[in-house]
Amino acid sequence: MKKQFLMFTAAAMLAAALAGCSQSTQKSNAQMGYIGVDAAKNMAATAAQIDAANATFTTASLDEKDGIAYYEVDFTVDGTDYRYAIDAMTGAVIESNSGAAQTDGTNTTNTANATTQTGAVDEAKAKQIALDHAGVSESDTSFLMAKLDYDDGVQVYDVEFYVAATASEYDYEIDAATGEIRSYDYDAENYNPSQQNTGSASSETMSEAEVRAIALAKVPGATENDIRMNLDRDDGKLRYEGKIIYEGMEYDFEIDAYSGAIQEWDAESVFD
Repeated sequence: MKKQFLMFTAAAMLAAALAGCSQSTQKSNAQMGYIGVDAAKNMAATAAQIDAANATFTTASLDEKDGIAYYEVDFTVDGTDYRYAIDAMTGAVIESNSGAAQTDGTNTTNTANATTQTGAVDEAKAKQIALDHAGVSESDTSFLMAKLDYDDGVQVYDVEFYVAATASEYDYEIDAATGEIRSYDYDAENYNPSQQNTGSASSETMSEAEVRAIALAKVPGATENDIRMNLDRDDGKLRYEGKIIYEGMEYDFEIDAYSGAIQEWDAESVFD
């Protein structure tokens, strides 16, 4: 009798400890602001345009990748398997795919139908927005890529590409919901002055007024009152460094003092 009592007591203590761990985990998730498993299931079902009550859920668990917490939600409806990744903070659909379920219970995912849902903008659209803004076509670029990421809680595409004709590297941050360019910059450190159409290299530097005009031309509407710059020497080369603040954006630039070529340009919202 005493032995049975001790076994019962140990089992009860273990159950209580597990329950305490579960409550602690739930509290931690709530404190993190996560939407919860049930909400994630409903978000996934809504995205699939089905009633959650008609779905058989096989997986609904919290996971993390690249610093982003999400719920992995898998379910089956009418012979079709669905898999969703739901943002644990916002409930947004990060990734989804579906495919016909085979009779052995496995899933043949239709990768052609796999989608990344981020609102109004997908990866191809984000790339095109950046290319249009830079004034180049995809055929002019190499190493063109776009990656879905988060910045201050906002889902964005980081778009990068290289243009050999001007030896320039471009970096864009595109809002995944609206297509707005949140920031961008390009670096033409290895440019060849003979390839620039903004001036030619010579022993004489361009005047400050000429360089101001080059910089202001990049920001339509900006005036002399919006720009500040100075002449500096870097690695034995003279260049103008400065910034333009106009309509909520801050533009930092470096311009070659001899050719007038823009070597670096960075634009970012002053409200970020």
